[in-house]
Amino acid sequence: MKILAVCGSGLGTSFMVEMNINQILGELGVTDVEVSHSDLSSAVPGDADVYFLAKDIADGGAHLGDVVVMESIIDMDELRTKVKKVLEERGIIL
Repeated sequence: MKILAVCGSGLGTSFMVEMNINQILGELGVTDVEVSHSDLSSAVPGDADVYFLAKDIADGGAHLGDVVVMESIIDMDELRTKVKKVLEERGIIL
């Protein structure tokens, strides 16, 4: 499975979210998920199985497919909950 963290410019914010998702995956012992980051204008459907976007760009990324909208990009509890949900829905964790 591949997760793509997306932000407006593809630099700091999406890279931070990518690192935080990788940290959460490590905590959960999940090793078979690839995480990367991109800017919104470069992200296209098919780049990933799931896209994590901040709520301020969610409308612009609706065309991507399976989008997870983050209310706060710095809230690790929210991100942890949403990553776990995605992994559970795909049968990666129980």
